Amino acid sequence: MKRSRINQIMAEADEMIRHYGFTLPPFAYWTPEEFKARTGDAQHLVEARCGWDITDYGDGRFDEMGLFLFTLRNGRLADLQRGGGMCYAEKLLISRQDQLSPMHTHVIKAEDIINRGGATLVIELFGSDDQGNFAGDEGGTVWCDGIRRDYSAGEKIKLAPGESITLQPGDWHAFWGEGGDVLIGEVSTVNDDETDNVFREPIGRFADIVEDEAPTHLLVSDYRSWLGAD
Repeated sequence: MKRSRINQIMAEADEMIRHYGFTLPPFAYWTPEEFKARTGDAQHLVEARCGWDITDYGDGRFDEMGLFLFTLRNGRLADLQRGGGMCYAEKLLISRQDQLSPMHTHVIKAEDIINRGGATLVIELFGSDDQGNFAGDEGGTVWCDGIRRDYSAGEKIKLAPGESITLQPGDWHAFWGEGGDVLIGEVSTVNDDETDNVFREPIGRFADIVEDEAPTHLLVSDYRSWLGAD
């Protein structure tokens, strides 16, 4: 993806988020230079990979297959493993009309996906086999707004604004906006986008960036090169 396109997507996303009554935290608006100057104070943000995240899954077709994300807060895997402390994460996402977030599951993360506003969010579901692998003929059970719902393989559950679904590790899912763009909330256990996303197809999690202009704000995938983060 071109950096100029990423900058444009950031501006459009911020406008949509504000339209639905949300405001991003102050660090969202730091310039790259401000972030570098404050890296010491913001070490948790860097280590937890909080911030802007825009991906085309390395495929180069953002409008057809892509996702906007902003990680608002994220806990520590060590806390999750010991069963106490900051064991949670929260994100805002934007799924554009007919923009596919491809079929994937998580090994550790359980998540609530919430339609925060806009059009209809469509979630396509499949279950997994005993090893957690994609099972094209298996369904399962999810909870929608706390109500149990059994699903068959490939069923498409549609969420209107205000509605939500709870997904457990092993629930394979893809999603997109239907009838327009959707602002999505995600509340989950600790999030690790580098190791805990398992895709059905051999695709990447992050975009390859062409630096045709300077970044407005850093992406979480920029932290290593700009801030020297591990």
